[in-house]
Amino acid sequence: MREADLDAQYARFPEIKRAEVQKFLDWIHVQPHISAHFSEGEALHFFYACKYSMEVAKQVLDTNLTARTHLDDFFVNLDIESNEMKRAMKTVSVVPLPGATPEGYRVIIGKLADLTASNFNYADCMKLYCMIFDFWMYEDGIQPGHVIVIDLKGCSLGHVARIGLLQMKKFLFYLQEAAAIRLVGFHFINIVPFMDKILALMNPFMKKELTSILYLHSDINEFYKFVPQEMLPKEYGGPLEDTNVLKELYYKKLVDNRKQMLEFETRHQVNEKLRPGKPKNASDLFGIEGNFKKLDID
Repeated sequence: MREADLDAQYARFPEIKRAEVQKFLDWIHVQPHISAHFSEGEALHFFYACKYSMEVAKQVLDTNLTARTHLDDFFVNLDIESNEMKRAMKTVSVVPLPGATPEGYRVIIGKLADLTASNFNYADCMKLYCMIFDFWMYEDGIQPGHVIVIDLKGCSLGHVARIGLLQMKKFLFYLQEAAAIRLVGFHFINIVPFMDKILALMNPFMKKELTSILYLHSDINEFYKFVPQEMLPKEYGGPLEDTNVLKELYYKKLVDNRKQMLEFETRHQVNEKLRPGKPKNASDLFGIEGNFKKLDID
C-alpha cells in the first residue's frame, strides 16, 4: 500500500490549511484509545470530508473508529486469504474506475459476478467492498467527491432475502455517519421489478441527505449524464475492460498487501479499555441489538 502523496493533495486543494490538519493530527495522537500510528494522510481524509471543521472531524473520526471496532460483520478480520473473502471475491465484482467525471468525482461500481443466490453472503461481500474502498482511498487521496454505483443485473429475490435488516442498518449508519468521503451520488443501474423490496430494506435507515443523491436508472443513457460513457467498462457501453477483468487488478492488490491491510485494520480501531470516560459498544452506536428478522418476501 502506497499512501497518496501529501504535498500533491495540499497543492490540489490549497484551501486546506496544513497547520490545521496538523493540529487535528496532534489531537488524535493524544487520544489514549486511538492508535499512535494514525497518519497525517488518514487524518486529512476526515478533515476534508468534514469541510475543514475541526470539531466535526473529531466526532466523525471517533465514530468511524468506534464503528470499525464493533462492526464485526464489515471491519473485523480483514484477511483477504480467509475462506469468506475468497468466496466473496468470486461472488461480486467491486471496481474503482480509473479517471474521473467532468466534476472530478471518482466512481466505484459493485455488481454480482456469480448469480447463484446461495453463494451470496451480504456481510462478507460488504466487507470486501469496504476493503476495496479503503485501499482505493488510501492510495488515491482526497477527491472532490465519490460516486457509488450498484449494478443490479442478475439480482434475484433470493439475493434480497439474504440481506439482514440489522446488517443494512449498520452499513447505512457507517456510510452516513462515519465514512470519510464526500458522497455525491448513490446510483442503482439495471434496476429490477422488485426494487421496492430493496428500498424497503434501506428506507428506514436513510436520512434525507442520502435520499437526495439516490438515483434509480432503468435507462443507461440517463446514467451517462452522471458518469460519462467513456470512463465505463464494456458492459456499460464504454471502452474499458469488463468488470470481471478489472476487479482482478484490485483483488490482486489486496492479496499482495495482505499484511498491510491487517495493519490498517488495527490502526483503524479503538482500544475501549483506554477510552476516556465510559467505554462504548455496539449498543451505543445502534441501540439495543435486537434479533432482526430477514425481510419476509412471499
